[in-house]
Amino acid sequence: MARKRYSDEDILRLLREIELSLASGSDVARACRTAGVSDATSYTWRKRFGGMGRSEMANLKALQKENDRLKKIVAELELDKLILKESLDYLKPKVPLTGR
Repeated sequence: MARKRYSDEDILRLLREIELSLASGSDVARACRTAGVSDATSYTWRKRFGGMGRSEMANLKALQKENDRLKKIVAELELDKLILKESLDYLKPKVPLTGR
């Protein structure tokens, strides 16, 4: 059986459905079955997205995007630093060893 990929918004919607089913007196297995996910999946999602709203999800996505952008900048700066260091080593005059 092929795995289905859910978007973050779909996960929030399904978690809300499961919470409503649980509040109406259903057990976890039945609530997950009606939502179409396994118990383990719902527990994993609840641990990851528990208590999160749409605005918090948007903030999380924005922070992840900013973090990725900053990581890319740091990687580029590290590469520039390495190139400059190698060019400095290349341009530095070699001091001959004396006493041999």
